[in-house]
Amino acid sequence: MGIKIIAKNKRAAYDYFLEEKYEAGLVLVGTEVKSLREGKVSLGEAHIAVDRFGEMWIHNMTIPHFEFGNIHNHQENRKRKLLLHRKEITKVLHVQKTKSLTIIPTIIYFKKSRIKLEFALARGKKKYDKRQVEAKKDADKKIRKAIFDD
Repeated sequence: MGIKIIAKNKRAAYDYFLEEKYEAGLVLVGTEVKSLREGKVSLGEAHIAVDRFGEMWIHNMTIPHFEFGNIHNHQENRKRKLLLHRKEITKVLHVQKTKSLTIIPTIIYFKKSRIKLEFALARGKKKYDKRQVEAKKDADKKIRKAIFDD
């Protein structure tokens, strides 16, 4: 339905158990939008925080300079404001505090010519959790191979 994925945070599912997902708009400047249209963005080190005024901000999301921009090009790693209703922010903050979760961006995409960010409340995985998930994937792969090779 008019959704074009710009970038995914592949490390999020590897490093965290993703529990609840939400969608938010982003406050961007023109050259940032132009860079995103070219597919240039990095969500790897990004995280989301709520400030003392109750506003959500994304930190360390890298959008490189627009190649054909001028001296008014944007800063690459500036913090960017997320657009959510006040009730949604309080709900997310309440769930985060009560369950001790982290807010991680997962996908950035275009939706009807608007740029949206999907983020998730996540719980960090331990090393043994990661090994368990990898072992399960390997076992499933072997089972599928055995079934389809016959």
